[in-house]
Amino acid sequence: MLETQDPEKKRLIEESDRHKQELQKEVKAMSDKTEKVVKNALIIGGALAITYLIVSQLGSSRKKKSKKAKSKITREENEESLENIEPAYSPPSFLSQLSDRVVSQATVVLLDIAKDKLAEYLNNRKTKNENS
Repeated sequence: MLETQDPEKKRLIEESDRHKQELQKEVKAMSDKTEKVVKNALIIGGALAITYLIVSQLGSSRKKKSKKAKSKITREENEESLENIEPAYSPPSFLSQLSDRVVSQATVVLLDIAKDKLAEYLNNRKTKNENS
């Protein structure tokens, strides 16, 4: 009751409340910006990681195919009978062709998303630097 009667204390309490609200707004804005940057970084990192895994898997499968082809060639040289020779190339199945296409399309989509997010992040940094 005494606090509300003294005009100086009342003014100081109101000013304190106003500063508190401003600080809360600033903290919320900073946390929102940080959250956005972290999400963008996770999306970009995830896209790059998935792309790396896909490329490494495709690269290892090609190495395995070349090793199999080399082993078939040595087997052909060592075997005298042509009846036991396996064909050097078997056409890929429909399912493997379909999965290759899905993987390539997913890679393109993820890289496009990563490119957009990276461009957005760089533009935000550029505008922040210009404003500073």
